[in-house]
Amino acid sequence: MSKQTFHIGGIHPADKKISRDCAIEALPIPPTVYISLSQHIGAPAKPIVAVGDKVKTGQPVAEPGGFVSAWIHSSVSGTVKSIGPRKDLSGKSVPSIEIAVEGDEWIEEVDLSDTLVTEFPEDNKAIMAKITSGGIVGLGGATFPTHVKLSPPPGQKCERLIINGCECEPYLTCNYRYLLERGEQVAVGVAILMQVLGVKDATIAIEDNKPEDIAHMKDVVAKLAAKSDKFRGIEIMPMMTKYPEGGEKQLIDAVMNRQVASGGLPISVGAVVQNVATAYAVYEAVQKNKPLVSNTLTYTGDCVATQHNYEVRVGTPLSFIIECAGGMPQDAAKVISGGPMMGRAVSNLDAATVKGTSGLLFLTAAQTKRAPATACIRCGSCADACPMGLEPFLLKRLALAGDLDGLEQNAMQDCISCGSCQYSCPASIPLLDIMTQGKAKVMGVMKARAAAAKAAAEAKAAATSAK
Repeated sequence: MSKQTFHIGGIHPADKKISRDCAIEALPIPPTVYISLSQHIGAPAKPIVAVGDKVKTGQPVAEPGGFVSAWIHSSVSGTVKSIGPRKDLSGKSVPSIEIAVEGDEWIEEVDLSDTLVTEFPEDNKAIMAKITSGGIVGLGGATFPTHVKLSPPPGQKCERLIINGCECEPYLTCNYRYLLERGEQVAVGVAILMQVLGVKDATIAIEDNKPEDIAHMKDVVAKLAAKSDKFRGIEIMPMMTKYPEGGEKQLIDAVMNRQVASGGLPISVGAVVQNVATAYAVYEAVQKNKPLVSNTLTYTGDCVATQHNYEVRVGTPLSFIIECAGGMPQDAAKVISGGPMMGRAVSNLDAATVKGTSGLLFLTAAQTKRAPATACIRCGSCADACPMGLEPFLLKRLALAGDLDGLEQNAMQDCISCGSCQYSCPASIPLLDIMTQGKAKVMGVMKARAAAAKAAAEAKAAATSAK
């Protein structure tokens, strides 16, 4: 079996897929949901409902706040109780819509049956309208609005669609279950995306620690391709189990042997990357008229008595999920939203899930304890591990010195916060923390510079026009 992988850096943490045998199960609907208006990259959505309004499941409750933004829908039926700030998992206040649940009445156009629909319309505008109005966003972590990714800039064309089924983050298994339980729907979603992009080739990349997924998806695609030419360009590509194999630029390198330049987008090398869960959401939106109102998350940890892969309505409080699973695990010292490498520590268990929530991971005190940092021994392990080809040991010095120009010149902005540097550091230096803070400052400078340049250009144009 061939094993593709990216060419720069990478590490091999234990995969810990202890919830892999847990079938997806629907979590009960909570008494109240809190739907964030800032759960995608770009401008927050704007509410289109008012306090006191009755809503149905699947009904739009917020419209896009700009081109890079997304529709948001009610994940339940009930009454809008409040619209205002609410603390997210890190304690930051974000605008949210509170809905008191009163049953589960869906909007009429949604098809809730399990019937597989493989035929889809030829009209790409109609498909794009459903993807856009369905509020579909990338579910691999970035939550980038899908309709924007499917609209390449003028002069750029997609040559290959890549579907990320690697799920390289330790512990998480919801994408594994999607492929095993909903592989046919994922494949139809892939074919729909291919048609919209105008490409004949698509690759579903799956790490080789998931042989069941690889075998199943090869069988699924073969059967669909025997019935329709629309599926004949889909290949299943086994990937080496290596972190962060599922990173967008790493996946393009592994599949197409092309490298995205610093600051560049995947489309610049002819690629569009989507997640397995996103492909499934596209299927639901186009074939079933179902907007993105739920997603699957892995409930896991070595201290968790019973593992789960839950399908959860957007806006479900984390505390409700924990209650349904039997309560807080006795030995849990920290809760992570996502996986251990790129996930975020939860400081507020009353926070609610968003479209991109992929896991709840419970760690013990021993697992969270950091070894004391010692002096850098200049071994270069962090640079060897960095999948972006950066030099974290140098960036650390520049960041601690406050040298923002030096950080930008050495491409701090290209850091993907994967944590490979910190994982590999024998001196236990908190490189990820330093890199994350340094990147935020550099990005702030770059955005301010771009805004100033735009304002100057507009002022010049206005002055020219006045003459």
